[in-house]
Amino acid sequence: MPLTIEDRVAIQDLVARYNHAIDLGTAEDWAATFTSDGTFESRGEVHAGADALLAFARGFKERMAGTRHWNNNLLIEGDGDEARATCYLQLWRGGKLVSEGTYVDTLRRLDGAWRFTSRRVVRE
Repeated sequence: MPLTIEDRVAIQDLVARYNHAIDLGTAEDWAATFTSDGTFESRGEVHAGADALLAFARGFKERMAGTRHWNNNLLIEGDGDEARATCYLQLWRGGKLVSEGTYVDTLRRLDGAWRFTSRRVVRE
C-alpha cells in the first residue's frame, strides 16, 4: 500500500522533532526519533542502538551549542510500514552556515509511529 498523506505528514513531523530535539539538547527526545536498533552516521562515525544514540545526543549540545538544523526539499518514498527519505541539511550557528549536506534515511512505522531505522549525513 502506498504511503498516505497522513504518513507523509507524520514523517515530516518526525524530521522536525529530530531537529528541535538535537538543537535544544533534549537527548532522550532525539534518540526516541530512532528505532531501538537504529543507526546515525556522520563524519565517518556510526552510532548504533539506543545507548549509543543517546550518548551521541548528550554530547552534541556541548560540542555544538547554539546550532540550528534546517532541512528542505524533503523527498519521501515508501510502501506500507517502510519508507526512504532524503533532504538537504544546513547547520547554522550565529547566523553563519557551519555545515551542509544531505540526509539519507530509512524509516519504519512501529506501533503506529514513524521512526528512523538509519539516518546518514552525506557531505559532498
